[in-house]
Amino acid sequence: MQCDQPVTINILLMHRFYIPPATWKLEELILPENESHHCLNVLRLGKGDRITVFNGKGYEITTTIAEANKGAVKLESGSTQKTPALKTHITLCQAVPKGKNMDLIIEKATELGVAEIYPLLSERTVIRLDSEEREKKREKWQRVAIEACKQSGQNWLPTVHCPQPPESFCTSGFPSCDLPLVASLQPGSRRLKDILSAYHTDHQGSAPSSALILIGPEGDYTPSEINMAQNAGCLPMTLGPIVLRTETAAIYSLSILAHELL
Repeated sequence: MQCDQPVTINILLMHRFYIPPATWKLEELILPENESHHCLNVLRLGKGDRITVFNGKGYEITTTIAEANKGAVKLESGSTQKTPALKTHITLCQAVPKGKNMDLIIEKATELGVAEIYPLLSERTVIRLDSEEREKKREKWQRVAIEACKQSGQNWLPTVHCPQPPESFCTSGFPSCDLPLVASLQPGSRRLKDILSAYHTDHQGSAPSSALILIGPEGDYTPSEINMAQNAGCLPMTLGPIVLRTETAAIYSLSILAHELL
């Protein structure tokens, strides 16, 4: 079939903004200061423009800018939609890599539906942080997760916890979980398919409602850290015969878990 005139397809991209649950009020929707700045000064939006807002807890509203005030953009009321929570609560415990790779990991983990992220400062982690620097990193990484939600359409925002050593995480901060895993290069590690098969057999065919996976740094966790994870209940899981970079291992593992459990 011949076409004499070119066909133009217009795709409307709706800008998304985040309103924290603490200030999410359906009767008075107002963008926080940083989101208002992005809306007015970066995107150059104004009164009458259509946008989408979400609160990171599954709720989303498509609405219109009612008042374009500096520092507090007011929105009209709109129809609320709720994205159901994923069937399995997935937690990523990631040894902090060097450079900006942690940003990439958090971005992709958010897109893949992870509910919580625990950055871990293992013995082989290159960077070292004091208590003040840890909180600044946590805030930065939480913003990375927010941006990933905005860009991907994800309405569930993962909680990014403060960086901590594996020792404190495994002994006092380890969350309750149906299926805790640690990616391991050690002999005896099993494939996720085999671990899940055994879980189904032990639990009359039911799937875990929560899963957790520890991913090591460059060079993997030390043997003592692996032992701590196993003592906390983690099952060693192999990622195959090829040694993966830590960011690849995280994305690969989460993709498998999402495919099998969500």
